[in-house]
Amino acid sequence: MSTEAPFTIAIPDNDLEFLRKKLELTRLPDELEEAGHEYGAPLADVQRLAKYWQDEYLPKWREHEARLNDLPQFTRDIEVEGFGTLNIHYVHKKSEVADAIPLLFVHGWPGSFIEVRKILPLLIQASSDHPSFHVVALSLPGYGFSDNPKKKGFAVGQYAEVCNKLMLALGYNEYITQGGDWGSLITRKMAQVYGGTHSKGWHTNMPIGEAPSLKRPLSILSHFILGYTEKEKAGLKRSMLFQEHGIGYFKEQATQPQTLGYSLADSPVGLLGWIYEKLVNWTDEYPWTEDEVLTWISIYWFSKAGPTASTRIYFEITKQNPLAFSTDLATPIPTGYSYFPKEIAVLPRRWMKTPNLVFESEHDKGGHFAAWEVPDALVGDLRKMFGKGSRAFGVVPGKTGYDRPPASRF
Repeated sequence: MSTEAPFTIAIPDNDLEFLRKKLELTRLPDELEEAGHEYGAPLADVQRLAKYWQDEYLPKWREHEARLNDLPQFTRDIEVEGFGTLNIHYVHKKSEVADAIPLLFVHGWPGSFIEVRKILPLLIQASSDHPSFHVVALSLPGYGFSDNPKKKGFAVGQYAEVCNKLMLALGYNEYITQGGDWGSLITRKMAQVYGGTHSKGWHTNMPIGEAPSLKRPLSILSHFILGYTEKEKAGLKRSMLFQEHGIGYFKEQATQPQTLGYSLADSPVGLLGWIYEKLVNWTDEYPWTEDEVLTWISIYWFSKAGPTASTRIYFEITKQNPLAFSTDLATPIPTGYSYFPKEIAVLPRRWMKTPNLVFESEHDKGGHFAAWEVPDALVGDLRKMFGKGSRAFGVVPGKTGYDRPPASRF
């Protein structure tokens, strides 16, 4: 078993100077009058952020770096069958509660390990009223400060393998998982492959279902007979708008990621525009600050493999299964869904029913990055799903997560 090594983010000075020069030499495109967000990231926004990045954020990088290093970070070598050994970066923080529940948090694109920052202190809180968790949040291979795969074919099964092996290496033979975006698909795969033996419970804030089809006659029947509520109609409308106007990034990254990658690797402002658009469009009017946006972007710019590596997951998984998100939905373990109104896909709940669905929670606020936008809501759902009285309570044997009253400790 590989040895854990403490990790501290320490970007070399020459890399900081290189970024400063690249920002200084930026050439921006023109923009149509009154274009707004209809054509993509607005010129005024990108211009403002690029200037702030160069003049104010980058000179204070060491302060931002220090705040990132407040997260307890480590690396460990993980051997992946057929792909050799990858050095994996992760955050790991234990609760003070001895019987805390081991929880793996898995991000997606354009997120990173930073998404755990707001929920981490909440998840590890000790209480006799709600469960506490030991938290692990990795940088997926090709993201952040993890190695990237060097061979073709590294798809969902391999990401799941890395995640499971990491938890086992940390001594968590049984654990639960939480994920959104690609993290949702990866943790679902973990539930399917390792469910019952290692993965004991699965929660996602990006539930995806299968639309009514002739191969499922009952779904067609319910489609015409039951109809949809006004809220469900609004969700379907948002989902259709995303399919019509917001899916271009997915098509490009799933078909020609290398071509796009030259721009992402060479132009910090190109990377900024590419990701900033999603941060705005996929959230529920979240008030992003310049520092927040640029920390997200800087993690990609300074990532170990470079930002291009993060896009290849789209190619590999889509090539293996073009309908990966919306097929093979069932898992053998307790499953929980949190519904947020500004998720990129907001589907009728009956489309997502599965035999082991034991927890559902619907919210009035929040979008794609729930852990960042509405951390209290997401943590509250995890506490409810795995708390006393829930059908998922005690899924990890001997790990209830509840702090014992002081009198019972003696």
